[in-house]
Amino acid sequence: MLVARKIRILVSDHDAKTLEFMQSKSRALYNWWLGKLKSGEKWNFVEAKRSLKASREHDPELNDVYGMLLAEVYFRLDRAMQAFFRRVKKGEKPGFPRFRPRHKFFSLVYPGRYIKLKGNKVILPTGGKGKNKKYHSVRGILTEKPPREYRSVVVSRDASGKYYCSFMYDKEVLGQSNKGGIVAFDLGIKTLAMGVTDSGRDYEIGGFTGYRWFNKQLDKIRSLRSRCKKGSRRYKFLSETYQKVSAKRRNKLKDCLHKASHLIACKLAESAVIVGDLSQREMVSKSDNKKLNRAVYNNWGLYEFITQLKYKCKLSGKDLYLESEKGTSKTCFCCGSQQEMPLYKREYFCTSCGIKINRDANSARNILLRHIARQEPEKLLGAYSVLGVRPRNQVFITT
Repeated sequence: MLVARKIRILVSDHDAKTLEFMQSKSRALYNWWLGKLKSGEKWNFVEAKRSLKASREHDPELNDVYGMLLAEVYFRLDRAMQAFFRRVKKGEKPGFPRFRPRHKFFSLVYPGRYIKLKGNKVILPTGGKGKNKKYHSVRGILTEKPPREYRSVVVSRDASGKYYCSFMYDKEVLGQSNKGGIVAFDLGIKTLAMGVTDSGRDYEIGGFTGYRWFNKQLDKIRSLRSRCKKGSRRYKFLSETYQKVSAKRRNKLKDCLHKASHLIACKLAESAVIVGDLSQREMVSKSDNKKLNRAVYNNWGLYEFITQLKYKCKLSGKDLYLESEKGTSKTCFCCGSQQEMPLYKREYFCTSCGIKINRDANSARNILLRHIARQEPEKLLGAYSVLGVRPRNQVFITT
């Protein structure tokens, strides 16, 4: 399985200017071709690559950029256009590729065989030869030990100005686990995940709780910036500060999600993991609460959490299933009766059987029973007895 390891590199001011020059020229070539496509020119990958010679004659500074970086620009644009054509064919929202902004770093992709490693130093080649070589190769100091074998290296920069090298390499996937057992999780906005196993054990995984402080700081910076003249020195200073605070919040959130996904994929004994297939767009489309919308999209990172679970479960040899959450919060797992459950109600009290339980724990039990009824119906009665479910004819919707 192809995975990436992101390592920070320390570069001098001169090498940083070289990286900025190459990414700016790569971005300019990308945007120039995108402008031609928006003006009506048809996309042809082969003809586009052939036009690189003419582009270098038009802009001689492209000769100072490493050739493989310019070639990657066409591959990246081709992937964007193919995705656009695929969405059009399926009848989805097309979403034509966008121009890359000047204030964001255009990542540089090097094939692995052209990268040299000497101890803790990485050498990134630049364009030009002999007397025409304007920029020398970039030499960066790696803060961690890179993998021995890798396919490609992606150079990027975050909002705080730190540079990173992402080494893409193949990692061995473990065989399928034979331990058995099922654990189901319901994702929420109060707690990151609430789970239950087929043996009746409960799990509660809290999420990132520092987002409130970061949101206050970001709102304050945004308020101060709105009173500045756009393009002024103070406006740029506040914009940089905003990006740094956002990057710090994003890093803390990712750290929390990685720890939670590692716990589920690598530490739990169960070989099958079921997660509710949560649609963030549906959650916010039914609510006018701005705080709820912000929590769903920014504060918890539910989509990122599921993405991490997918590849970590695959590496650990576990099976990951996405089960529909439709009606799981409204349905009592014990007797099957339904009632309205707005998001502000955190406790589920069933008027039919009298059970009182956390709404996320109730939803996790419904997800578990729904999965067993769909995949292993012969184990459904055993799950009923473990979880204390009252016998009934039909409860769960399996569509």
